[in-house]
Parts: sequence; structure tokens; C-alpha cells
Amino acid sequence: MSKSHVACEVSGALRRCRAGFLGVALLSGLINLLMLTGSFFMLEVYDRVLPSRSLPTLVGLIALALLLYAFQGGLEILRGRILARTGALLDQALGRRILELILRAPLRSPPGAAPTDASTLGEGLLPLRDLDTLRAFLSGSGPGALFDLPWIPVYLAICFLFHPLIGAAALAMSAALAAIAVLSEHVTRDPLRASTAHGATRLGLAEAARRNAEAVAALGMRERLIVRWCSANRDYGDTVLATSDTTGLLSNFARTLRTALQSGVLAIGAWLVIRGEATGGIIVAASILVSRALAPAELTIANWKGFVAARQAWGRLAAGLARVPPEALPHRLPAPAASLSVEDVSLVLPGNGRCVIQGATFSVGAGQGLGIIGPSASGKSSLARALVGVWPPMRGAVRLDGASLDQWTSASLGQHLGYLSQEVALFAGTIAENIARFEPDAPPEAVVAAARAGGVHELILRLPRGYDTALGEGGAGLSAGQRQRIGLARALYRDPFLVVLDEPNANLDAEGELALTRAILGVRLRGGICIVVAHRPSALAGVDMVLAVADGRVRAFGPKDQVLARVLHQGPAPDETTPLREVA
Repeated sequence: MSKSHVACEVSGALRRCRAGFLGVALLSGLINLLMLTGSFFMLEVYDRVLPSRSLPTLVGLIALALLLYAFQGGLEILRGRILARTGALLDQALGRRILELILRAPLRSPPGAAPTDASTLGEGLLPLRDLDTLRAFLSGSGPGALFDLPWIPVYLAICFLFHPLIGAAALAMSAALAAIAVLSEHVTRDPLRASTAHGATRLGLAEAARRNAEAVAALGMRERLIVRWCSANRDYGDTVLATSDTTGLLSNFARTLRTALQSGVLAIGAWLVIRGEATGGIIVAASILVSRALAPAELTIANWKGFVAARQAWGRLAAGLARVPPEALPHRLPAPAASLSVEDVSLVLPGNGRCVIQGATFSVGAGQGLGIIGPSASGKSSLARALVGVWPPMRGAVRLDGASLDQWTSASLGQHLGYLSQEVALFAGTIAENIARFEPDAPPEAVVAAARAGGVHELILRLPRGYDTALGEGGAGLSAGQRQRIGLARALYRDPFLVVLDEPNANLDAEGELALTRAILGVRLRGGICIVVAHRPSALAGVDMVLAVADGRVRAFGPKDQVLARVLHQGPAPDETTPLREVA
């Protein structure tokens, strides 16, 4: 996708918030005009009420000031509510794409890879945290301060109207605060980036330890992981403290300068009154006005940490969305029903560059079953991922009925695929929901049919609430074998044309392996294609073709008996050609 398209996608989220920003800008203008109430009230009291000793005038000024203050308070409440809803609108505009980024980005990284720094987007939940950072910033006081900044020249102009000396003092302090803001930008940018990186590492360690709590306890790794986490937590805390100390120092320095200037303006005003160049009301009015003129700059410096964090979060999200563009909507194709063909496919390990499959070519027709065998790390699982579109080929194509997989969207292709990975991933929800792939209003008969096809119907009925049994995260509450059999039923849901099973019998007992064989034969009998990646020959009982892989290359492809006799008993050398159907 072109950079301009990505830019349009990113800026589109802001364009949806444009009405809110315009409303905030308008309200900020009115609020800043009403901020003059205090200065002019004091000016009128000192220059009009006190000399005339007129109580009606004082009462009228008080009533008018209270009314203006009420309007000001109401407008500030309204501005805060608009900013909060603008943040929510931004969340809605980007939320779907952010979750898509979280789900798709790991497919572009090696299996099990962990992020090395905060710039490695898509690892873990960092994009979601970045979106939360943006929303929190928009809902805070930072944007209001930024919208108030353009009104500083107006206040300075009024200060010059009071007297050039007062205006010059306010202008000099504004320049000093601007320098502090520039310094704040310089000193907080890198520490904030580092704190984000350490925070991602810290959360990643905690999540990995929680997810593998059983292995951690059984292998005595708890203390070592705690020490490692404490080290990452210490690094995170140090960067957060360094950033907080710096921003706190600059913010307090700016506040001290503003307070000192306010007193200085009182002194200048008194001097001008003594010289007869100003009235008594100007002393207090100018002090209040200067304080108000510099308040947006002071508040901006106080919120600069959040501003830099939001800007960095926005940059990371923009970069992540650029790397994972939205899926195109190709022309809708008919359901595949005839063949699967792999044409000169070469696969590169995502995020690594290492070639794991080279020049694989074979084809399977409807009603056939294919077993993929080979030693560990030979590329079998990588090839399985390519067959279901998880990993796009670097070269060549995987085709269903002649159409390459990229001619389907993930949602439309998923209707025709069944996939069981080595690590069965079940989700928090009921068994029925997991089997139905969380399809809304899934037909109960289709769920039961899938369970029967996977040979797990009776097992489910023996559970406390049957199909309505609630599972914890990752399928907590079930044994590894039960999870694998329910994952098989999910792969068979709605009779997909192509079913790919990666080590489907790794955790199965004899009963489970018999059910697996029946499921494979069932797919073939209804005219589908079933592909099984296996180490144990028992998983190949239901297939009629075998593909042998070694060192990332297809070594043999043909009828099961011939290939197994050749590969399992004779063990061909890596460079040996085979008399079976040879694959280039």
C-alpha cells in the first residue's frame, strides 16, 4: 500500500474528530475572552468604584462578573466533555484497525519471537496501550492548554496597552517559558521512549510467566524469573523517575518564574503609579492579566510529558498501520470444490529472512488426504501455515480451484478452511462458541455436527454443562487431549473444503486417534481435502498420499504406501532423487 494511502488512513481518524476540535477551538476562544473578567473587574473596582464610593456600581459589577464567571465555568465543562468524546471517537475510528494490527502483526514475526524494543510494533498489546495513551491525552488538560496558547499574544497586547513596561516584562517571561518548553521537549523525548521499551519488556515477562505458570513452578524457575522481572521493572522505574523528575523540575521552575513575574508586575505598576504614569487599578489588573497570559504556557510545560508520549504513541501506531495495511476486498469467488495446488512455493520466516521452504510443488484433488512427514525443523509446519494463508509465500502460489489464496479476504477464506495448529488455542467462552468460531447465532445443529465429525460429541456431553461448559482463557479446565479434540471439531465446523491438521494426535489416546482417523476419512468422503502434518505414522491412517519434506525441500510425493516404504525404511539421502512422483 502506498504511503499516501496510509497517510490518508491515519489522518482520516483525525478528520473524523475535526468537528470536535473545531468546537474546542471555538470554546477556547470564548473562554479566553471571559478570562479577562477578573482583570477588568479589578480595574473597574479600583478606578471607578473606590473613587466614586458607589455601592450600586459595585453591586452591578459583582453581578456581571458572577454571570461571566458562570458562563466561563460552563464553557470549560463543555470543552472538557467534548475533548473526552473526541478521544472516544478517535478510539472508535482506530480501534478496529488496532486490533487487526495486534492480530496480524505476529504473523509477520517468527513463531514465539519476542519484541526487542518498543518500536517493534504488533508484539503484545503495545498498539492498544498506545491508543489508550492517545485517548487519555485528549481527555486530559493538555489539549486545552494547547488551544489556549494562540491567545497569549492577545493578552500580551493588552499588557502593552496598560503600559509598555508591563508588556515588555510579560513578553520576556513568555520567551523564557517558550525556552523551557523547548528544553522539556529535548530532555523528555528519549527517556519516554526508553520507558515505553522497558515497560513492554516488563509486561511481556509477566505475561509469559503467567501463561506458563505450571512449567515455571515445576521447573523451579519462579525465583529466577522474578529476579529477571525485577531487573526489567527497575529499569522501567528508573526511566519513569528520570522523566518525572525532569518534567517536575521544569514545571516548578516555570511556576516559580510566573509567580515572581506576577510580583514583579505589581512592583512595576506601583512604580508607574508613583510616577503618575498609571492608575491604581492597573497595578492589580496587570498582575492578574500577566498571570493569565502565562498560564497556558505553564500548563503546557506541565503536560509536556503527556504530549510527547501521545505524539510518540501516534507515530508508532502510524508506522504499525503502515506495515499492516487493511485487507483489500477482492471479487467474491465461488466456494472451492476441486483442488489444492502448490506451485513452486518458497517461504521465508517472517521477520527473520531465513528460507524454510524452497520450491515446493504438488497438487491434491477433492476426496484425497495428504500426510506431510519429515524430521523436526524440516519445514512441515511452515508449509501448513502457507496452505491456510497464514504465511504468504515469498515466491510461487497456493491455489484453491486455480485461485491464489490472496484473492480471498481472511474472513471469506476462513469459511472454506479448517485448521488445527500444534498449540491448540481455545478462548474464554463456552465450548459451543469455540467450536462455532464465535460465529453470532451459530446454528446448534452445525455445532453438534462438527463435534460428531470430530468424534468429541460424547466427550462434551459428559462435561458438567455439555456444550454450554464455560472455558477459561486458553481452554483452562480441559486436558490437553480434550483441547485438541475440541480444536479438531472447530476445524471441521461447517464442513470446510480444505482441512489442515498440524500434529493432530500429539496429545491423543487410542480412542482419540481412532476419532481422528474417522474425521479425516469423513472429510474425504464428503469431497473435501484433508492434510495432516505428522511425526507418528498412526496419524496417517486416513490419508492416501504422502509428501516427504527434508531441509525445507520436498523429497518425495506419491501414494502413501510407496512413499512410506521408501522414506521410513530406506531413509534416502538428502540429495537423493526418488522414483516416485518427483517434485522439482
